[in-house]
Amino acid sequence: MSDLHGSSDTSQLAVVRTVVDGITVLSLQGEVDLYTAARLRPALAAGTAGSCPRLVVDFRGVSFMDSSGLNALLAAHRVMRDTPGWLRLAGLRPVVRRVVEITGVDAVIDCYATVGRALAS
Repeated sequence: MSDLHGSSDTSQLAVVRTVVDGITVLSLQGEVDLYTAARLRPALAAGTAGSCPRLVVDFRGVSFMDSSGLNALLAAHRVMRDTPGWLRLAGLRPVVRRVVEITGVDAVIDCYATVGRALAS
């Protein structure tokens, strides 16, 4: 199953949703900022629904993320906090990884080098 939202323009954000062995994977392409986080929030909300949500967000295609993206991720994490499910980030590029590490989000949300590792852990 896959859904595409947004455009392929790098100043925009495209979100592709797939399901792998019952785990939702959101593959992002573009930038996550004040203007594009509105596309990310509903995809995260759909991925966190249910009694045991499991969600991997694939950042391989993300070239930039600001606090709007971090806030969307933290909101999704808060929704899942009282469930047996989980939220994992994968494939963070160095510029995005730096933002995640400086803000301490990596201490709250598990980060993996690849989607495969996030799915297998």
